[in-house]
Amino acid sequence: MATELTGTYLTLDDGRPAVRFSRIHDHPVEHVWQLVTDAGDLARWFPSRAEIELRPGGTITFSGDPNMPESAGRVLAVDAPRHLSFAWGGDELRFDLEALDDRRTRFTLTDVLEAADTAARNAAGWEVCLAALDAAARGERSEGPHARTTASWKEFYAGYVEAGVPSGAPVPGLD
Repeated sequence: MATELTGTYLTLDDGRPAVRFSRIHDHPVEHVWQLVTDAGDLARWFPSRAEIELRPGGTITFSGDPNMPESAGRVLAVDAPRHLSFAWGGDELRFDLEALDDRRTRFTLTDVLEAADTAARNAAGWEVCLAALDAAARGERSEGPHARTTASWKEFYAGYVEAGVPSGAPVPGLD
């Protein structure tokens, strides 16, 4: 298979399924934090436009995803500039940032899944989104993850299914 998969399917200690991704960005942790929390920066890579009330219990509103209706979630935890987690639909998204030195940051995204059969679908989506994040972190202009064709998503999805990652959940916009 030509498509490199960067996500890992895992079962958390509490038994919930999740997919996890990690990247190293050549930026200080504060810069990467802005990419994760600023609505304008999120629009460059996150699947929905997200407006975050950045405090535990705060509201996060999602809009602009052509495959999903507008919705709202709840901020679960904030430890700026190291951790943000929030509820989105039935999933929990966790963003963890670790300063490796003054100029490099390890970014880890964990999508704690409501159902295991969404793992391949969500992992493929995050591959496309995180490619857009990587481009944004490099300072490249991006129209966001929905600007690309679904061909790359389909390749990632097929790769995750072939790798044995749970699948079968409906795919918004394709089912």
